[in-house]
Amino acid sequence: MTTETVQIRVEGYGEVTARAGERLVLALERGGVDILHRCGGVARCTTCRVSFQEGEPDLMTVAEHDKLVEKGLLGQARLSCQVECAEGMAVTPLQTARSSGLEPGKAPAEQIEPEPEWTTRPGSSTEG
Repeated sequence: MTTETVQIRVEGYGEVTARAGERLVLALERGGVDILHRCGGVARCTTCRVSFQEGEPDLMTVAEHDKLVEKGLLGQARLSCQVECAEGMAVTPLQTARSSGLEPGKAPAEQIEPEPEWTTRPGSSTEG
């Protein structure tokens, strides 16, 4: 993993320093955001969802795409467990432990799980 650091703007929390390519869910947690995650970061639920104000990646994992379609959230939210940090991101956490009253699940692994198979996000600049 790279050692380049990036700044992620998080609504209600300020800026979080992350490693480029780090899982967004882990960067948010380390930065003091009580982002909710219940499935251990494997795209089986949507509790770690965020919305992007800036810097939304054009790529998404097939696992994320399929879960967002299943839950009717495609185009409205992204799963922070399936997003790699990059410069210029600005996000709003949509569910936190505090706002939901739920306890986070097992800590997500350092690398995206399941093994990422990448696809293009609908509506992205590279679609088509």
